[in-house]
Amino acid sequence: MSSFSPYLNADDFFPSMLPTGLTFDDVSLATRYSEVLPRQASLNLTLSKRISLHLPIVSSDMDTVTESNMAIAMALQGGLGIVHYNMSEKQQVREVARVKNYVNGLIQDPFVAHPEQTIGDVLELVERKNVKFRTFPVVDQDEKLVGLLPGRVVKERYRSHRVEEAMHVRSQVHTITESEIGENPVETADQFFSDHLGIHKLLVVDQEDRLKGLFTLSDIERISEEARSNLRPARDDRFRLLCGAAISAVRKADGSLDRDRIIGHVSNLVGEGLDALAVSTAHGFSAGVGESVRLLRSEFPDLTIIAGNVTSGDGVEYLADAGADIIKVGQGPGSICTTRQIAGVGIPQLTALYACSKAAKAKGVRILADGGISKSGDVVKALTLADAVMCGGLLAGCKEAPGTILEIKGKLYKQYRGMGSEAAMKAGSAARYGHAVKDLNRKVASEGIEALKEISGSVEEVISGLAGGLRSGMGYLGAKDLDALKENALYVRVSPAGQREASPHDVIVVKAETSEEG
Repeated sequence: MSSFSPYLNADDFFPSMLPTGLTFDDVSLATRYSEVLPRQASLNLTLSKRISLHLPIVSSDMDTVTESNMAIAMALQGGLGIVHYNMSEKQQVREVARVKNYVNGLIQDPFVAHPEQTIGDVLELVERKNVKFRTFPVVDQDEKLVGLLPGRVVKERYRSHRVEEAMHVRSQVHTITESEIGENPVETADQFFSDHLGIHKLLVVDQEDRLKGLFTLSDIERISEEARSNLRPARDDRFRLLCGAAISAVRKADGSLDRDRIIGHVSNLVGEGLDALAVSTAHGFSAGVGESVRLLRSEFPDLTIIAGNVTSGDGVEYLADAGADIIKVGQGPGSICTTRQIAGVGIPQLTALYACSKAAKAKGVRILADGGISKSGDVVKALTLADAVMCGGLLAGCKEAPGTILEIKGKLYKQYRGMGSEAAMKAGSAARYGHAVKDLNRKVASEGIEALKEISGSVEEVISGLAGGLRSGMGYLGAKDLDALKENALYVRVSPAGQREASPHDVIVVKAETSEEG
């Protein structure tokens, strides 16, 4: 067996390439001896003490990529969605609530009504919390269960009636005690609903008959469907889908950080069950971001904090020292980002990931590869250095993305814009690029463009292709999991001719096909 190898590991390869910066198409990975089939490769990862995923993909906090529908779809696939902040703070809280209330096994803190309230009071709760259901447990001032308010009476016509007039009394309500739930709450509830025809709610009480939670038939049926379809959603310890949200470093008129407003807004997000908070700016290695992260860490010690963006080891160290758990890496690699053209700054993405990965390992934090990923092979290359990838353009054409749909010459497209585009900054992201909205009427250079993405189907379809390509790459490298992918990666520089060779060439393509087996 030959001992000579022209391929280098990361610590030998990237320093040897300096001062040239490299991105995804500039390199290829060498195949290794493998006993791992693609379908055997594990995509599980731990992003923080409180966040474990089954898919190393996060949807970008862009206003044409992630709102509640995208975040729900990402979590159902095992990943994570970060809800953007180009909306009112109240609306962002609602978007997070939609994700966290999407499907619960045991809802441990359900919305309740009280006997002395009116149906009008309950309708106001429905509107304020933007909930989709109308049936509520009824409890007294000691949190003891006294009845169940059925959805059929929660209507405008009954607004003036009191809850106690319309509710089913305690003896008519089906309950189970905490001790009867057992080790598998979903299985227990599923059996109950199978045994009780027509019952849609099962309430959980303690020995003193205080309400402790509830199961709904619709939730249990959806969870059972997930199990049958082999889905592995990303959930918290209360069985709710994981959800992240982004904020900016909000400032007062005098330029100081608006600490009260930030704390108040994040408290509301956390109150809805938020799992990860991203302090998102184009230049994360800055005083404002560091100050924001330090504030959030001191006020919310258990919250997973994502911060960025940076492209240097110094930037990672700075944000890690401020209290960030996860650092976003990437300045200018996105398909709709023009930072490198406008500002003349930024590092090609793979070189940036290498520099940041070294610092992240020393500091014990995780990094997200944010931007520049256009195909599943890029995901494989990114994950040889990063812990997860953040995708925008690849998801912007999905039906779950919030962009406006346009029809052009018989084809359907969705609006997709950079958060540094003029339109996005006017909508609220100006602070991300160090500008105030009032400054946009002056000569402020935008750092992004507005574009269109052809409709690409569902998140499930897109993620399936990315995950399949990732598993295929892991099979080629003999990597049973994501840690092994990093350990086994060997790199080679690719010439322009090699780049051409890597794509279909010298043929007329009539049908593009992909295979998980490669």
